[in-house]
Amino acid sequence: IMERLHMSQSGKVGLDKEGRYLIFTLNNEDYGIAIQSVKEIIGMRPVRSIPQAPSFIKGVINLRNKVIPVIDLRAKFSIPVIDYHDRTCIVILEIGGMDSGFWVGVIVDSVAEVLNIQNQNIDDSPFFGKENDTSYILAMAKVNERVKILLNAGHLFKQEEARVLAGVR
Repeated sequence: IMERLHMSQSGKVGLDKEGRYLIFTLNNEDYGIAIQSVKEIIGMRPVRSIPQAPSFIKGVINLRNKVIPVIDLRAKFSIPVIDYHDRTCIVILEIGGMDSGFWVGVIVDSVAEVLNIQNQNIDDSPFFGKENDTSYILAMAKVNERVKILLNAGHLFKQEEARVLAGVR
């Protein structure tokens, strides 16, 4: 999402996070990621494990002759991992730009919809102190009496994690 400056109702200048988001669930919670980061959504398929990979990296898949690392977002977010079911799927994301970016698959419980979320329904992400890195949370959105955690695809992984994932090709 191209972030633009905007004036909020309180008169503060903030970043414009309005846009279209793919909404998916993890552990009965709603999450969203900017649709610009989403390359495609595929059903679960066998994932080849990688020896000595971090625990949240499930392995790799071959998608149209492209080797793509796959991570389990439940494991990444320290949510108890469950058996996959018929709604479990892999969302293929592009992290970074076309020149220096890479593709990664993230396993989610289910995909719900694509929503256009307006600025007036978006609040800043919470701050839980310096010791708790929540830079991957872009913002919180309020839609139909539910809160959706909007994720920042570019901050889902720490630098060293991104280097490992980008090197899996």
